[in-house]
Amino acid sequence: EVQLVESGGGLVQPGGSLRLSCAASGFSFSNSHMSWVRQAPGKGLEWVSSISSGGGSTMYTDSVKGRFTISRDNAKTTLYLQMNSLKPEDTAVYYCGKPYYYGTYVTLQYRGQGTQVTVSP
Repeated sequence: EVQLVESGGGLVQPGGSLRLSCAASGFSFSNSHMSWVRQAPGKGLEWVSSISSGGGSTMYTDSVKGRFTISRDNAKTTLYLQMNSLKPEDTAVYYCGKPYYYGTYVTLQYRGQGTQVTVSP
């Protein structure tokens, strides 16, 4: 059974930081590209970042470049998203997942249940 369990969300003030984690099991994590997507209140899914299976290649949507860092630990089958300089517009439910292809895709073959990130004074 495939499981993706996100954690690390919460309430943070503008300018603050959070580190999201995604524990994966039930599929070949080390051979899988991985992604983070998010859904803000009242909006559709938005692709945020992707990382190649070996971790050597990463991609970010323009609005988070320079603030967010995606990484992975294949030995621990865990995906991370370090979020710095958070802005109110980053408020969303964040989902980790396995895309069908490496790229800027919101469609995920497998997706976790999500973790809420709220950026507010």
